[in-house]
Amino acid sequence: MKLVRFGEPGTEKPGMIDHNGDLRDLSGQVADIAGETLSDTSLDILRKLDPMSLPKVDMPVRMGPCVGSIGKFLCIGLNYSDHAAETGAAIPEHPILFHKATSAVVGPNDDVVMPRGSTHTDWEVELGVVIGKPCKYVSEEEALDYVAGYCVCNDVSERHFQTQLTGQWTKGKSCDTFGPTGPWLVTRDEIPDPQNLAMHLDVNGKRMQTGNTNTMIFTVAQCISHLSQMMTLHPGDVISTGTPPGVGMGIKPEPVYLKEGDVMEVVIEGLGSQRQEVRADD
Repeated sequence: MKLVRFGEPGTEKPGMIDHNGDLRDLSGQVADIAGETLSDTSLDILRKLDPMSLPKVDMPVRMGPCVGSIGKFLCIGLNYSDHAAETGAAIPEHPILFHKATSAVVGPNDDVVMPRGSTHTDWEVELGVVIGKPCKYVSEEEALDYVAGYCVCNDVSERHFQTQLTGQWTKGKSCDTFGPTGPWLVTRDEIPDPQNLAMHLDVNGKRMQTGNTNTMIFTVAQCISHLSQMMTLHPGDVISTGTPPGVGMGIKPEPVYLKEGDVMEVVIEGLGSQRQEVRADD
């Protein structure tokens, strides 16, 4: 299934994409694509619905973040061997963890707003993993059973804030609008192998990132298992699993960063696409 949230910010409704690619309203069935709705039991109920019996929503309509009420937005840094190589960083021994504030989360096609004074705003296409049930002390072998589904994330980053303002990476990752998520949540039954998904990101029509989840240093299962040893993962928590090479920071001889008016297009195989225009904050 492809589950979505649509409508204006803060008042999004739950929806489903039918086999024709049309949007269907799920608000008569569930309150939101969040929390208990992400459990296996609830997803099985939705899976048995006839989409054609649901109200059709006229397009175009704004797509919101595909998951509501996100509790934790956890990000894995330097998790692609080819991206680590472009930054000159050593391969980490364990997954590098940082947080992105949930206030950064926006819809897949909403504007990305550079904060005041930003000159180093960068792009990062990433596979998002959405947890479907409470997850603690799980093994790698059982970790994927705790996944509700997968989505596209753009881990937008302000590199000066991230590396030069003293402290954790979170400072450069949590600016408002720096977490485009969606367009839809694809349930795990439709993604049998999350370690073989092609992805790319364009800026102004130029291909900047090309990668595949098969170059992850730590697999999705390993990331989930590792994090669950230290904290309980709850339904609706999102794990953004790292980015392939081609970020602006890594361009030689001089890095290239986003500027007002730029357009990012972000795609992951089977998970849909995003498009964000960049503007400067007032």
